[in-house]
Order: sequence, then C-alpha cells, then structure tokens
Amino acid sequence: MLAESPVRIDNEYLSQFAEFIRFRERGRVPEKPLSAQAAEIPVAPLQAQTPDELLRSTVKQIEAVLGKELLDRILAAPPAFFERLIVKLLLAMGYGGPQENSGRIVGQSGDGGIDGIIDQDALGLDRVYIQAKRYAIESAVSEPEIRAFSGSLGAAKANKGVFVTTSYFTQPARSFAERHPFRIVLIDGELLATLMIRQNVGVRIDETLYLKRVEEDFFLDE
Repeated sequence: MLAESPVRIDNEYLSQFAEFIRFRERGRVPEKPLSAQAAEIPVAPLQAQTPDELLRSTVKQIEAVLGKELLDRILAAPPAFFERLIVKLLLAMGYGGPQENSGRIVGQSGDGGIDGIIDQDALGLDRVYIQAKRYAIESAVSEPEIRAFSGSLGAAKANKGVFVTTSYFTQPARSFAERHPFRIVLIDGELLATLMIRQNVGVRIDETLYLKRVEEDFFLDE
C-alpha cells in the first residue's frame, strides 16, 4: 500500500483488503451495540476537508485497522497472556497504588471467577477485581456471565470490578451491569483495542508528524 503512494486512504480504498472487510462485517453481529469506538467514521468529500481534517480522519481509519490486528494477535497468543495484558493496561491507565506489585494475576483453578486484582493502596483496602474472557469475535458475553462475575465480587466483599473481553457484550449483559449496585465496568474488544493504542500498550510510535501553523505574534509590528 505504501509503495502505491495512494492519494487518500479511506473506507473505499481499504475495502480491497479481506481483513478490513472482515473487520467491518463483525460490527454487524446481532445484538452487538454500536459504541462510539465501533461507529463508522464519517468521511467528508475530499474537497470539503481541510488538510488537518483529512489527516485526522486518516489516522482514525488507520487506528481502526490497527485495532483489528491487535485483537487478532491477542486471540493467537496463549491464554495467560491476555490476563497479564489486562493488568498491564489498567496499570498504564493509572490504576494501582505506588507500591510494587500493585497489580497481579490470580486466575487459576478455583479462583472464583477472578482473574486479576489491582490494589489501589498499600494495604489493599481498595481493590479493583478483574475478569478477562478471551472469546472469538463473534462469541458474545451474555448476562449470566456478568451475573456470575457480580457473585464473585460479592464473595470477595468487593464493590467494583472490570470485565474485559475480546468480543462484545449483549444488551442484557450491559443492562445488568448498569443497574447492579456494584460498579461493574465492561470493556469489549473495540474499546480494549482503543485503550491499548491510547496507552501505547502493545504498540509503538512508528512516525511522528507535526501539524504546524503560522505564529501570528511573530508577524505583529513592535
């Protein structure tokens, strides 16, 4: 694609790639809610866009394809990798106290549905409990699984948790999490990829472009 030096990289151009078509098709699975991250990025006609608008819309489209690649890599990795990834991501987002080992993996046989724990303070009085489900893109997380997670939180005497999946949540699952007295945050595959890109977890900066404008004060008369 880079060798072709396309004038514009948009949805129409990317549609020649089978991976991009599959990425868009998975957004049409029944019951899958359209989050802000999953919504199709509107692209104005080329002549109607300013240079900075064109640049920003192109970056969003590239990040959408990058997000798909991240999810593919996660699904191809060993199961334990996903749990470690989620703990690392939450720590990168600022969760966890200043002490060492504030985030740890506990997922194993008999773990009670808890895969990881983030300690917000040195004594572990304030904790965030994590459950990570590495599902195929088309396999939804349903309400019974969120209900079971809430039961695990209750057994741990916790009042907040994060449920992360590589797939998506059904609407009943989201509704249950919203009305439950515990604070349960749901992170689907699309949001997961967005957070990884935003926090530079599993990605690196390949090139930096600077958008420059005229410095008006420089040309003012003294």
